[in-house]
Amino acid sequence: MSPRLKDLYIKEIQPALKTQFGFKNIYMGPKIEKIILNMGLGLDGNDSKIMKTCLEDMAKITGQKPVITKFKKSVANFKTRKGSNAGLKVTLRKDKMYEFLDRLVNIALPRIKDFRGLSSKGFDKFGNYSFGVKEHIIFPEVSFDRADKVRGLDIIIVISSRNKDHSFALLEKLNFPFIKKGDN
Repeated sequence: MSPRLKDLYIKEIQPALKTQFGFKNIYMGPKIEKIILNMGLGLDGNDSKIMKTCLEDMAKITGQKPVITKFKKSVANFKTRKGSNAGLKVTLRKDKMYEFLDRLVNIALPRIKDFRGLSSKGFDKFGNYSFGVKEHIIFPEVSFDRADKVRGLDIIIVISSRNKDHSFALLEKLNFPFIKKGDN
C-alpha cells in the first residue's frame, strides 16, 4: 500500500503544477527526491550511552537506522578530534520519505510551542529547502520522559526543480505551513 501523501502527489499535485506553470508533461514538474535529517551531537558524541539513546530516537523518528558521522578535522577551539563521532544522519527516499513528510507536516510541526510557520527563505539556488527543528521531542515516537536532553534536528528536502518558485509551489501544495507575507 503506497503512502497517502504519495497518492495525493501523483493524482492531484502533479497535474495542478503542470497547469500552473505550463509544463508540457507532468514529469517536468518539481518532485521530492530525498529528505536528509541531521542531528549534531558535538562533545556528547564521545559518550556511548548518549549516542545509543540518540540512535534509538532517530531510528524511531525516521523508521530507518541512522549513520554515525565523524569529524573530518581536529579543531582545538571546538575540542574535536579527527575521526571522533560528530552526529547522526539519515537519508530517506521513496515511501519512507513520504510517510515521514506526512507525519512532519500534520503531527510534528503543529506540536511546536508558539509555532507561527516556516520561513520561505530556506530555499537555496537549486530549489532545495532546509530548516531546523530545535526539539526532537515534537515527534510522537520519541518519549518525552525517556529523553535525557532535548536536541535539535536539521531537515533538508531535496527537490528536483528548475527554480525556487516551483519548489515553493510544491511544498505549499503539500500543506507546508509557511509564514504568509501579511502575518507577523
